[in-house]
Parts: sequence; structure tokens; C-alpha cells
Amino acid sequence: MLSKDKGVNMFDKLMQAQQMAGDIKKRLDNITVTGTAESGKISVTATGNKTIQSIHIDADFFKEADKEEIEELMVITINKAMEQADNVSQSEMAAATKDMFGGLGGMFGQ
Repeated sequence: MLSKDKGVNMFDKLMQAQQMAGDIKKRLDNITVTGTAESGKISVTATGNKTIQSIHIDADFFKEADKEEIEELMVITINKAMEQADNVSQSEMAAATKDMFGGLGGMFGQ
């Protein structure tokens, strides 16, 4: 059975972790990443929370390309943006974990 002091301490840590997660989500909403294909002729911009904000296809490229080519390149471009969003998210989490737990973050492969 946990002592009353340990229970309060664990509750405080849980509340701190929830606050940290909320802060990270807010930061990620304000970070943008971009995936591109065909030397920038197609681009997708998303937030660090993986919300697509915009898609751009160069007008000349759109006229020249066929439907299948555009669809294939859109998948590639979106996946690049999502990969960048993952990287940003992991970096934000690692930084927050390091701040919260000091040097212990490295013990957990962070």
C-alpha cells in the first residue's frame, strides 16, 4: 500500500505529465512541415500533429501529368510530410522528457 505522501507525489507527477503532453500538442500545432516531390512541383504542408494544411500542385505539371502519376506522387509527398511530422513530434517529446526527468531520458532509449 502506498503511503499518503507517495500517492500525492505520484498524482502531482501524473498531472505534470498531462500538462506536458498538452503543451507539446499545442507546440506541434504551430510547427509546420512540408513534403515535396518532383523538385517541388507537388508539395504538402502539415502540422507537427499530422494535420494537412495545404496541398500545392504546379499548374503546368498538373496539365502534363496523368491521373495515376499525380496520385502516386501525392502518396509519396504526403508520406514525406508525415515522416517529418513524426520526427518533429519525437524531438519535442525527447526534449520535454529530458526537461522533466533530467538525464534519465537516455536510460529509456531517448
